[in-house]
Amino acid sequence: MFSILRPYIFSLDPEAAHDLAIKSLKVNFLPKSLFSVKNEELLETNLFNKKLKNPIGLAAGFDKSAEVYNALFKLGFGFVEVGTITPKRQLGNSKPRIFRLEKDQALINRLGFNNDGSEIIAKRISENKPHGILGINIGPNKDTKNKSDDFFTCLSRLYSYADYLTINISSPNTEGLRNFHEENSMIKLLTGLNNLKQKKNIIKPLVVKLSPDIEEKDISNTIEIIKKFKIDGLIISNTTDQNRKNLLDDQKNQIGGLSGQPIKDITTNLIKRFYKETDKKIKIIGVGGVDSGSSAFEKIAAGADVVQLYTGMVYKGPGIVKEIKKDLISILKREKLKNISDAVGIKA
Repeated sequence: MFSILRPYIFSLDPEAAHDLAIKSLKVNFLPKSLFSVKNEELLETNLFNKKLKNPIGLAAGFDKSAEVYNALFKLGFGFVEVGTITPKRQLGNSKPRIFRLEKDQALINRLGFNNDGSEIIAKRISENKPHGILGINIGPNKDTKNKSDDFFTCLSRLYSYADYLTINISSPNTEGLRNFHEENSMIKLLTGLNNLKQKKNIIKPLVVKLSPDIEEKDISNTIEIIKKFKIDGLIISNTTDQNRKNLLDDQKNQIGGLSGQPIKDITTNLIKRFYKETDKKIKIIGVGGVDSGSSAFEKIAAGADVVQLYTGMVYKGPGIVKEIKKDLISILKREKLKNISDAVGIKA
């Protein structure tokens, strides 16, 4: 069906198409069985001591205000991450702010954390219990003076509704956010988060979402900080505001974060590096250019415990998870692996 509708969908402004997708998912009429596959038990794995039916997750940025996560579980995702959620409601940057780079199978966005705000979203999730593993991605409001305080507010307000919480320090669309990659800023933020967890007896896993533009010289130091503060996981990675040189599409110079195929190899190489230097003690969620079973397996073999996608679904539609699952099962059989978890890091 998507292949038939795609020309119409791609004739729409990308954000209008996204809004249409959210409205369609709210109807939630497609049966879960439509997206199941044979031998899916081979894909069962664990994330933060929670059982997943498969390692394919939806990245933050699609369901920004936690409106359709249960409909997304029905599409076959093993887990869903909502957000980025800020303390107060935020409209984001001016439109247009999403651009398709069809020649590159990529997107550029400069949305700017548009969402309904933590209070409304907390109430929404409390009234609509997730039917699967739900991650909540949190970040600061654009106009806040102390970004750390916004992370603390969101953690306090949202932790009880999440299976894990992602600390988003890596969007290129909020001024100053990536400064948290700097050593002293990261230490100060993680100290505050850990103190808050202890004070409120919060036992939910914390994940840090990193930039793909992290400098080589900073990687080892970042890993040491992550280890020191006993962070549970890393998302590698967010979008890049660099790497435009080899793009083909006329939209390539739009300001914002680039996602999709152009960052596939960049993120896979980063996953390998972090996997080796974290001694397999920190869970890695691999993101960037996942749109097939082979690209998902590539990231898992590089050291990702699980993967996430978003841009791939824009180009290939809601059936993408089913296709990835089928492909992954075929790859496991070909590689003579009994379970997807056996593939983690085998090519790191």
